[in-house]
Amino acid sequence: MADGLCFFSKDSLIIKHPKKNPLVLRMAVLIFVMVCGVYICSVCLRQYSGRSSERLLKVQVVDRPCEAPTVESSEKRYVHFPKPKTFSRSECACNPVRYFAILSTQRSGSGWFETLLNSHVNISSNGEIFSVKVRRSNVSTIVETLDKIYNLDWFTSASKNECTAAIGLKWMLNQGLMQHHEEIVEYFNTKGVSAVFLFRRNLLRRMISILANSYDQNAKLLNGTHKSHVHSTHEAEILARYKPTLNATLLIPNLRQVDEMVMKSLEYFKSTRHIILYYEDIIKNETKLMDVQDFLKVPRRELNSRQVKIHRGSLSSQVENWGDVEKTLKGTRYESYLQEDYKM
Repeated sequence: MADGLCFFSKDSLIIKHPKKNPLVLRMAVLIFVMVCGVYICSVCLRQYSGRSSERLLKVQVVDRPCEAPTVESSEKRYVHFPKPKTFSRSECACNPVRYFAILSTQRSGSGWFETLLNSHVNISSNGEIFSVKVRRSNVSTIVETLDKIYNLDWFTSASKNECTAAIGLKWMLNQGLMQHHEEIVEYFNTKGVSAVFLFRRNLLRRMISILANSYDQNAKLLNGTHKSHVHSTHEAEILARYKPTLNATLLIPNLRQVDEMVMKSLEYFKSTRHIILYYEDIIKNETKLMDVQDFLKVPRRELNSRQVKIHRGSLSSQVENWGDVEKTLKGTRYESYLQEDYKM
């Protein structure tokens, strides 16, 4: 009987696990994937946002405009911070730059004067740019050339480093300056360009220099080479041997023509910021060079030039027909030109 009570079927000991629902598993996996995706996306967005802010911050620092807090309000339109296309001003990007133009006439000492300015470490005067006719063919080409010069993108032997504080050129009155004076005056006033007038008081000396220089263009007295300016006393003595003959009949009309052109230029450009200099005054009074540096707002320096003056001494020794010249000018407004006006 006991055996009957303890008897169990073998199959009755097998425990079967309940079947799992596959839909529940899939839902769990999907939710897990979604949570992970959201987390990863949030991390990426934070990193991208941080990088964007960093880039924006850098751009804001670079594009911050330069200022000149020590400059008086009336002078601020003459202070510039050019951004050259051809090079970077690097650490000098916020160093202020002044624009200028030397306005003069041929054989008035402008070449010598420009070499003096270029001996200053902070001044770059780029020469007689508009002696090339195509650059002054119309107002558009003139403005285009000026823009390139004042943006520091015009390269000559006078070009300084990125810390240039005054940039300009030499411009003769007969090189489109008088012809387009209205547009050029407007450009000067709009762009803040200062004019440095340089003339000769003694126009007779200038005339002698022009005739002698014109003669040497053909004669080429210096070993077959023409030189408008020389750097040795020996070369100057060779060129000074030539004595031009002046046309006594046209002498006064020619002097009057130049005199009137100079006066017109001063009238045309009177609204610009300008300084008026005379060659003879600079020779006799070196403080005039200090005045120019003050005008350009650059540190005062001793300026020097390697050029040697060609025509020295009295005018009577430089003209072939001095008697005719003296007779023509005596009793006229130009009689003072016969006198010695400076010594060198």
